[in-house]
Amino acid sequence: MTISEQIKVLCVRQKISLAELARRLGTTPQNFNAKLKRESFTVAELEDIAEAAGVTFERSFVLDDGDTV
Repeated sequence: MTISEQIKVLCVRQKISLAELARRLGTTPQNFNAKLKRESFTVAELEDIAEAAGVTFERSFVLDDGDTV
């Protein structure tokens, strides 16, 4: 699943529209949709998206032995 697909699922699960998420992020729905199409999100932007949606964003690498970095 791409990050854009994950963001769309997040919006459905949190019962907010993509346009509302864009407004909460301080951008226009058009700009946000363009960013979704480009798949060009930084980690900081993903953290902002999580905060705007009222969820937690976690990131890590999972090694073969199950450890995370």
